[in-house]
Amino acid sequence: MKVKSEMQPSLITIKITDQIFGILNKIPFVAFYAKTRGWAFILSWSHRITGLLLILYVWFHLITLSALSIPGDYDAKMALFSSPLIVFFEWLLAIPVIFHAVNGGRLMLFEIYGYRDDTAMIRWLFVVSAAYVCLLAVFMLLGNQSVSPIFFWLTVFFIALIGGYAFLARIWRLAHSQFWKFQRASGAFLLVMVPAHFLFMHLNPDVGKDSAVIIARMQNYFVKLVDIVMVLAVVYHAGYGLFSVGRDYIVSRRLQILMTVLVAVVMVLSAWIGLKVIITI
Repeated sequence: MKVKSEMQPSLITIKITDQIFGILNKIPFVAFYAKTRGWAFILSWSHRITGLLLILYVWFHLITLSALSIPGDYDAKMALFSSPLIVFFEWLLAIPVIFHAVNGGRLMLFEIYGYRDDTAMIRWLFVVSAAYVCLLAVFMLLGNQSVSPIFFWLTVFFIALIGGYAFLARIWRLAHSQFWKFQRASGAFLLVMVPAHFLFMHLNPDVGKDSAVIIARMQNYFVKLVDIVMVLAVVYHAGYGLFSVGRDYIVSRRLQILMTVLVAVVMVLSAWIGLKVIITI
């Protein structure tokens, strides 16, 4: 954890992360594994746990959006989600979202460049995550922002595509399966898309809670394309992630095959639900 690096964190960064580490070290479970296994171990498991949380969120999000077929029902559901407590939980959801994304970026840097200064990378992980969560809180509290969906997604989508392609080109010759390579490339793509999607949904309260606004946005063909690509990337990335976690702990060959089939079924079902919502609106 004391490897020298060109990416030296600033004094402010060090102070912020020292405060965060101080809070985390007061949690007995975290403190125990930080001392015995190291922070890299904690981040590895945190990445998997937040990934599972996000899979559940995607399912909930898709099921909620399916109510758009009857706009009145959707608006009624969203009215229930407008209470301060629910809005607070929506904001809390940004924590696993940005953590999973930025920590995934940290892992990609290691896989491409072999960069493994854990101290510096963990500090930047916490600082970037904290900055994103605070920025999102500001937008949610203001609740009066607006941005053109076409301009926003045109910019974000092509940045994400370039990032995903660049990463895929970089790892293409590695001795890994094609499934692994596309999972990592989808991660680079989603590293941009998912935090941007979450931010966009809270730039203005109507963006995610008014059926008329959502339907008008989703009826644009470019937005449909963006949504379709993002759904497919999320489903594939999540499915391969579940497969990887299961393979690490399931020894039996038969159980591995069963697990693979179950994950594939869940992936196909999720993709079908998501694509049906996007196409039919």
